Amino acid sequence: MSFKPLLYLLIFSILSIPVNAQTDSLFMKQKKEKTFLQKAILPASLIVGGSLLSGSHFEKDFQREVRHIVGNNYAFEIDDYTLYVPIVEMYAADALGVQSKNHWFDQTKNLVIANIVSDYITFKLKIWTKKRRPNGDDDLKSFPSGHTSRAFTNAGILYHEFIDTSPFLAYSGYAFATTTGVFRVMNNAHWVSDVIVSSGIAILVTELVYLLDPIIKWNPFKNTKGISFIPRIDNEHYGFYLSMNF
Repeated sequence: MSFKPLLYLLIFSILSIPVNAQTDSLFMKQKKEKTFLQKAILPASLIVGGSLLSGSHFEKDFQREVRHIVGNNYAFEIDDYTLYVPIVEMYAADALGVQSKNHWFDQTKNLVIANIVSDYITFKLKIWTKKRRPNGDDDLKSFPSGHTSRAFTNAGILYHEFIDTSPFLAYSGYAFATTTGVFRVMNNAHWVSDVIVSSGIAILVTELVYLLDPIIKWNPFKNTKGISFIPRIDNEHYGFYLSMNF
């Protein structure tokens, strides 16, 4: 009997907590809009819970069991790409005319700000904690997961932009973010606590960015047509592509 399906289900269940909570928030919104502090409960819980789990016997046993099931030589690096899918979805939806919360420039602004802040927090924690990866790499930058942080940050932006007009699209980003976290664990690049804490950081940062969004309303392209502005974000660089139609 193969235990791989059960493993996928278990890890997805752990990392789907943010998605389930965001679903609950949609129904709550119909009754009353949550305050920022209420929205911060979930990510704060993920950060605290994941931190307490870090380095525990359970975490080590869990990782050992994961590798036993998938095989010690298992490697499928789809997680290097799935973290960017929510960005592609957002701009594709814009190009297709799907109504969003903000203008494309404001989307991009929020996306860049959220990624910069999430990256700063994530990589500072990597330096401070010096946690070794389960694969034994000497870089001592396991906690938290940069891939997962970026994936959930990108998914959070997509969620905020389309939750009111296209819920399926809004939630799809979290599916790809969860997939990213799952494969970081399965590929032995991260412990499960690394990805749980990362998802909490990303969700909290994204909520903060949209809380402050009405304050930062600068948009030089608000009334300009025929301009496309797409960010380039990878593991080492931030950049932009700008095109104009005459």
